[in-house]
Amino acid sequence: MSAATPSPNIWGSPHVYERLNRAADPDGLVVAALDGLVEQVSEKGLGVDVGCGAGYHLPMLAARFRRVVGVEPHAGLADIARRRVAKARLDSRVQVRVGLAESLPVQSSSVDVVFSHWAYFFGAGCEPGLREAERVLRPGGLQVAVDLDVTARHGYPNWFFASGTGVRGDRTATFFAGHGWHERRLPVVWSFESRGDLDAVLRIEFPPPVAAQALQETVGSTIAVPTVLRWRRLPAPTTPARRDRRVGPPS
Repeated sequence: MSAATPSPNIWGSPHVYERLNRAADPDGLVVAALDGLVEQVSEKGLGVDVGCGAGYHLPMLAARFRRVVGVEPHAGLADIARRRVAKARLDSRVQVRVGLAESLPVQSSSVDVVFSHWAYFFGAGCEPGLREAERVLRPGGLQVAVDLDVTARHGYPNWFFASGTGVRGDRTATFFAGHGWHERRLPVVWSFESRGDLDAVLRIEFPPPVAAQALQETVGSTIAVPTVLRWRRLPAPTTPARRDRRVGPPS
């Protein structure tokens, strides 16, 4: 398996990142939008969480699918995810496997929904992962990606661009539209229990000068994180035309 690109926030500070997960989207906008999409999927047998990290979203997915596989390239995070699953007594239905987005450890045409959280907002360059999702999804299956809305210019995206990412929102939107994705923008916020938690998260998300700027610009412990929910559905299987079983001419 080739090496994954390190994620400096959760890979280096999983316990701080846990505070981010707890703070994210207290209004449940993402989960409500996800439920609306999942309801349209005829089968809910297997859901796959690509880049599941420490497994924060696995219990949520387990409530919606008969089986769930979390895929994570970082072996240490995968171990944390397995412990989370075991503590929740979900290990009979939820598996965590070490793997990459471009080489998922699941069978072809076996998955109903491929889910990812903050994994595809860079656009061009993620084509191998998109092709791999097509391989594992059943006909009519759904891929859903929760991403930062890089077309926004307030809150988190401002600090994201100040970090020198080189990402252009217009190109990202064009890329996904060209690959058959739909999108819905959500006014998500992160609401932390304390300024200390906010400070700790900002310091794993951004370089020190940008983190200091973000903290200075924030009143209280809530920040705006404009989010885009993207999805695409594989074509459903065609139903063969019904044949008239009568042999002779009609009477």
